[in-house]
Amino acid sequence: MATIPSLPSRDEVLRMARNTTDITGQLLDTAQNITRIAINTFDPRDGSGPEVLRVLRETTAELAEASASPQAQEAFYRIVDTLTRLGTTGAPLAVHPVSEPARALLAALGDSLLPVLDAVEPAVEEFATALGELVEATSPLLPAAAGLAAGTLLALTPLIRAATGILRDSTPELRRIADALTAALAPLLPLQMTLAERAAAAGAGAVRATLPPLADLTDAAAAAAKAARPVLIAGEELFVSGLERLQPALMAAASHAGSVARAVAVRVSAAVSPAAEQGVVVAVSPA
Repeated sequence: MATIPSLPSRDEVLRMARNTTDITGQLLDTAQNITRIAINTFDPRDGSGPEVLRVLRETTAELAEASASPQAQEAFYRIVDTLTRLGTTGAPLAVHPVSEPARALLAALGDSLLPVLDAVEPAVEEFATALGELVEATSPLLPAAAGLAAGTLLALTPLIRAATGILRDSTPELRRIADALTAALAPLLPLQMTLAERAAAAGAGAVRATLPPLADLTDAAAAAAKAARPVLIAGEELFVSGLERLQPALMAAASHAGSVARAVAVRVSAAVSPAAEQGVVVAVSPA
């Protein structure tokens, strides 16, 4: 037997009435503010109302004129035609029998990937932060990279257009190739399915037989790595110490190479473009 709910107490009724009154007051204040804004906007006394109406009429007239142009009408027709084609193409796919396994596959992938995504989320965030810092640090190189990419695209455009023209002119030959491949591969599909099933069964047996030795090998490798951890740490310390000792020498060598390169550049520039006064020799000794 269902229990009868208890009636609200006097304090609860008063609290609900007070909340209702507050919300009603806020709604009335909002409506009053909206009314005041509308009155101030369209008030004819200060000229703002007619000005707003004039701007609205001009904007509406310009939009009507722009939309009535042949270019706008053609664009509208293309948009509607594209949306119609997308709808007619996507609707059969939604009700196709293969869509149900596809949805099941997507659901299974989502359920399986969620723990993986939760596990790698900190690493992904750290990588994204480091990548952002790297992009910010290499920002001076971005214009040059963009220019190089634009030049590469411009250079590839004629090749793409030529390939498109060749493929368009060779449509009958492409259809013949496709038909020949289909006719040649169609009889092989049942055999491929049988071989795939046999290969899957053999692979499953091999994996089942390999997993126990692989687990033993992994345990042994983990134990060996744990035992050799002090040696690895010592090797890393030696490597890092060697790099720290080589750093001053490398910086000095780089500085010397830069000075020599600048001196050579100045000499070459002086030889290619001599000064206006003859007899003046520019010489820069390396620092």
